[in-house]
Amino acid sequence: MVNVTLPTLVVDLDANTRDLQWIIDAYTLTFAALVLAAGSLGDRFGRRRTLMLGLVIYGLGNGAASLATSTEALVAARAIMGVGAAVIFPTTLSIITNVFTERGERARAIGLWGAATGIAIAMGPIAGGALLEAYSWPATFLAKIPVALIALGLVAWLVPDSCDPEAPRIDFPGLFLSTAAVGLLVYSLIEAPQAGWLSTQTVGLLLTAGVAFTAFVLCERRTSHPMLDVRIFRNLRFSAASIAVAVGFFALAGFIFLVTQYFQFLKGYGPFETGLRMLPVAISVAISSIIGTQLAVRFGTKFIVGGGMILLSIAYGWISTSSVDTSYVEIALQMLVLGTGMGLTSAPATESIMGAVSNAKAGIGSAVNDTTRELGATLGVAVVGSVFASLYHGAFSPASTRGIPGAALGPAEDSIGGALIAAQRLAEGGATEAADTLNRAATTGFFDGMQAGCLVASAVCLVGATICFMFLPAQPQPVANETIPDGIVEATGKAVA
Repeated sequence: MVNVTLPTLVVDLDANTRDLQWIIDAYTLTFAALVLAAGSLGDRFGRRRTLMLGLVIYGLGNGAASLATSTEALVAARAIMGVGAAVIFPTTLSIITNVFTERGERARAIGLWGAATGIAIAMGPIAGGALLEAYSWPATFLAKIPVALIALGLVAWLVPDSCDPEAPRIDFPGLFLSTAAVGLLVYSLIEAPQAGWLSTQTVGLLLTAGVAFTAFVLCERRTSHPMLDVRIFRNLRFSAASIAVAVGFFALAGFIFLVTQYFQFLKGYGPFETGLRMLPVAISVAISSIIGTQLAVRFGTKFIVGGGMILLSIAYGWISTSSVDTSYVEIALQMLVLGTGMGLTSAPATESIMGAVSNAKAGIGSAVNDTTRELGATLGVAVVGSVFASLYHGAFSPASTRGIPGAALGPAEDSIGGALIAAQRLAEGGATEAADTLNRAATTGFFDGMQAGCLVASAVCLVGATICFMFLPAQPQPVANETIPDGIVEATGKAVA
C-alpha cells in the first residue's frame, strides 16, 4: 500500500530518493529487529493480549502517518508501524498452532494463513492505488485504522488465549542481543547498496552484527531459561525450512522491486492498474498455499518445498527474457508460475517450522519464521537492487549518451523514472534526438539490470531447491534412544529428526 504512494510523496513532501528509501525501510528495520523479542514475550504474557496490543500500536502508527507533514515524521510513524507488526506477526502463527494441534488441521490453517499473504500482495496496491487516485496519500494510512479496529474486536471476541505454562523469567540478555544482532544486520543490508558492499561502514556493521549473533548464541546456550533454545537449529525440519523461507522471500522481494518499476515506467500502468495486474501472482500464491500444505502432509515437505523452489527458479529465468514489447498475457503466465512456486515454498516450509516447536514455544518459533522471511526480503532488495543499479548505470556510458545535456543525465542515472521524465522534457523542448538517445539508453540499462537481477534470483532459488532436496526431511521422523532438546518436538508431541 505504501509503495504506490512514493511518487506522490516526492511532490507533496518534497521527498528525495533517500527519504523514500527510509519511508519503506523504517518499518522493515523495527519489524525485523523486534520480532524475535516480541514472539518470546507473547509466549510469556499471553498471545491474544499481545496480538491486541500489536493491533493498537499498528493503528496508532497509521494514524500518526496520516497526519505527517514532513518525511521525518512519516519515517517515525512507519517505525511505529514496524513495532506493531513485530508484535502482531508471531502471535498469529503461534495462536494457529495452539488452536489446531493435529498436523492435518494445522497444515490447512497455515495454508489459509499463507493464502491471506497472497491476497494481501494484490489488495495492498489495488486499495492503495484506488485511495490515492480518489483522495490523497494520507487516505492510504487512514484506511488501515478501521481494519485494525475490526481485527481488534474480532480477536477479543473469538480468539482463545494461550501462553507458555512454565512462564520462565524474562531472558533480558537474549532480548537485547537478538534485537541488536538482527537490527544491525538489517541496517547494514539496507545501507550496503549506497555505502558500498566493501565499504568500511558495511564491513564494520556486518562484523558487529556477527559479534552480536555470536554473543546471543553463547548467552542462550548458557542460560537455564533461554529466549530461544538455539539447539532447535539441529532439527533440519526447522533450519532447512527456515532457509527455504528466506530464499523464497529473497526472490519475491527482488521481483516486486523490479516489476513495479517495469509496470509503471516501461508499460505505462498507473498505480491502481498496476495493482490489478498483480492479481495473477496473488491468486496463485493463495491457491497454492492452501494446496501446498496438504500436499506436504501427504507426499512430504521436501518434495513440495523443493519443487516450489524449482518453479520459482523457472519463473525468474522466464521473466528475465521480458522486454517492453512483452504482452501482458505472457507476463500473467510468468506470474502464475511465480505465485505457484511461492505458495508451494512458503506455506509448507512454515508448517514445517511450526511443527518442529512445542505449542508452548510457538511464539518464538513463529518469530524465527518472520525473521528469516524479513532478512531474506531485505537481502533480496539489496542484492537484486545492487545488481540492477550497476548494470543500469553502466548503460550511461559517454558513447551512449553523446549529445545529452548534463542536466538531464543526473536524474536519468538516478532512476528509470527520472530518465523518462528527463527524456520527455527534452522532447518538449525540441531536442527530440537527445530525448530518443536518453530513452534508448535508459530502457537498455533497465532491461539489462532486470535480466541480471532475475537471473540472480533464479540461481538463488536453484541453490535453495538443492538444499531442500538434500537436507529438508520429507516427514517428521521419530527418534529413538536420543535426548531431544526441550521445545524441539512435533506439535502433536512426537520427537522429530
